[in-house]
Parts: sequence; structure tokens; C-alpha cells
Amino acid sequence: MKLISEEVASAEYLVEEKNGKKEYKIKGVFLQSNIKNRNGRVYPREILVREVNRYTKEFINKNRAFGELGHPDGPTVNLERVCHMVKSLKPDGDNFIGEAKIMDTPYGKIVKGLIDEGAQLGVSSRGMGSIMSRNGINFVKDDFYLATAADIVADPSAPDAFVEGIMESREWVWDNGVLKQVDIESWKKQIQEAKRTVLEEKKLNVFKSFLTKL
Repeated sequence: MKLISEEVASAEYLVEEKNGKKEYKIKGVFLQSNIKNRNGRVYPREILVREVNRYTKEFINKNRAFGELGHPDGPTVNLERVCHMVKSLKPDGDNFIGEAKIMDTPYGKIVKGLIDEGAQLGVSSRGMGSIMSRNGINFVKDDFYLATAADIVADPSAPDAFVEGIMESREWVWDNGVLKQVDIESWKKQIQEAKRTVLEEKKLNVFKSFLTKL
């Protein structure tokens, strides 16, 4: 199983004022099914329905559906980086409409400040699962596990930002019921051993290699 992240392009930020205090929210399409997304993946609706129901019951209804600021490299939530809490996630045809409240945590305050300054931020879901290719399309398999309905991220530029990211990146696998991480050693070794004169070419080749495996 690998960590799977999907950027949400249609989410919007809402700023409301109640009793003289600003409340910040994210609202929009958090998940999409039965359609090839920008990353070339398709999530069957029945799989997302199952996972959204589980996520709602185990996390949203218990006020523990947190999201982070930044690009997490694993499926677990780091409470130190939490910036918002998902309050609802409802089906709307093949889409799932979510709403999240920006929290008054250290990272939540950063998000609020960025919104006030007019920053353009992205939102992405995070989950674990396997991919099956059929007729040139990558389908997410039945073992998919929704870890976080939305993280707040800045869109990285490729390939440089990607290369910087994989130096600390991980693949995740189930080993007898235990979630373990596997270093992306081959890509890391290529970058570290590249001479300065061919470094940029090596970065591009590594990035292309990554894209072929999505």
C-alpha cells in the first residue's frame, strides 16, 4: 500500500464574523468518485462511500477528524501540525462535499494569517491504498483507507520541490497487520551520487520515473 494524496481544486475559504470574532472555514468538494482525477486515478464510488461512512463515524462524529498544514509523508496525523477540523463530509452525486473549521492552534493561526493576506492555498485528501491499472487508467483498489479528508498545502513546483520532498519521503506497506515505512532508497541514491554537472538532468529523470508509477 502507498500513501495517496489528491489535491482539491474547488474548495473555497469562508470567513464569517460572530460576536466580533472571525471564524474561518474550508468548504467544497473534498473527494470525487467515478471520474479520472488530475492525478490519473479513479476512485470507485462504493469504496469512497464505505470510507466516508467509516471516517464520519470514527472521526468526524467524535471531533477528531483533523487535518494538517503542509505535505505529510505518512498516513498518521501529527497533532503538532493540526490546523483544522473536518465538521462534515456528505455525498453529492459522485462527489463528497466537506466543511472544515480552521482551529486556533499554532498552525491554524498561520493558515488564518495566510488567508487574510490573500494567499492561494491548496487542499488535499490523504489515504492509503493500492492501485490497479486497467485500459490505461489507474483504479484505486478495495483496500483504500481514508486517513484525512483534507490537508492544507501549497502546490509544489516540479521537479525541484519534488526532489527535495522525496529525500524524506516514504512508501507505506502493511506487514502482518502492522503499518511500516519503506525508504525510497533507489531515487535517493541516484540524486546523492549525481555529479553537479548532471544533477539537473538526474532530478528530471527521477521525477519522470515517479510520474510513470502514479
